[in-house]
Amino acid sequence: MTTLETILEVKNLKTTFKTDAGDVNAVDGVSFKLPKGKTIGIVGESGSGKSITALSILRLIGSNGQTKGGEILYKGQDLLKLSEDKMRKLRGNEISMIFQEPMTSLNPVYTVGQQISEALMLHQNMSKKEAHLRSIELLTLVGIPSPDKRVKNYPFELSGGMRQRVMIAMSLACNPEILIADEPTTALDVTIQAQILELIKDLQDRLGMSVIFITHDLGVVAETCDYVAVMYAGQVVEYSDVRSLFREPKLPYTIGLLKSLPRHDIEQTKLEPIKGNVPSPYNMPVGCRFSPRCPAATDLCRTKMPLLETDEKGNQVRCWIYSEEWNGESEVEIYGETRIAKGRGAKTVLPD
Repeated sequence: MTTLETILEVKNLKTTFKTDAGDVNAVDGVSFKLPKGKTIGIVGESGSGKSITALSILRLIGSNGQTKGGEILYKGQDLLKLSEDKMRKLRGNEISMIFQEPMTSLNPVYTVGQQISEALMLHQNMSKKEAHLRSIELLTLVGIPSPDKRVKNYPFELSGGMRQRVMIAMSLACNPEILIADEPTTALDVTIQAQILELIKDLQDRLGMSVIFITHDLGVVAETCDYVAVMYAGQVVEYSDVRSLFREPKLPYTIGLLKSLPRHDIEQTKLEPIKGNVPSPYNMPVGCRFSPRCPAATDLCRTKMPLLETDEKGNQVRCWIYSEEWNGESEVEIYGETRIAKGRGAKTVLPD
């Protein structure tokens, strides 16, 4: 089996925000690896910590936020230990980001050409004329018609899909090693969503980028990602290659997410929602954070936090069912699906 080169590794990342009601641990011990040239999807409900994880990587969390622990290793160097000047040179140049809403991310008083040119002049030492010509090339690359005219447009003169393409052009201006795409198809219609996703995938193949795809849409993950990190309440709760996740999800939360999706390959009479709500960041459960909503939860789950267990394939799951400490039934039914447990009461092993 070929070992893939890791370009980015996040280790036990912890990011906290100060609020009037107290400190909030928005990201609480997140770890994952991004192989070079591959795509990892970070999925989960709103408020799970996906975007804060991305902003923490770029050190853009704001004045009321603080990264209190962990490492963010990019090509072996810890980004949390770089000076702000070195981080500014790396941000947008080697690691770039497409933000959620292009209309609020683009400056309304500058043309799109001026905004793309700014990064080129700053990081690539281009002249104003060179940057302008390169901006036209980039707009052509992302499929914007009449780029020589559109380069002079202001953001409000463009459609939502075109603004999102401008954001992609800006993020690719310096040929970054890593592209972070935070909900890049939000508020776009289905046809434009498909075009944007296809564009990112095509550019990745051509330019050899590594991509972090942040989304709540598992359909997008299935289409675009090689690996998946499922987040819940500030933690990574399941990590695997994309095929394993969809074929054999292990975590009750992941199974619930997949069960709640409409599907065309099987007959569905109704969708099965996950009952309950995401816990308040000010009042997290004592044990497993999903235990108040989990149909398989036991007293162990409600009193002790499970670790992120790793199986023989390198896939990970944060669930007592798959640990040596599990003392429940050997077969556990979760949202109508049977899973084989591991532990004192369960003498069987993890399924292949």
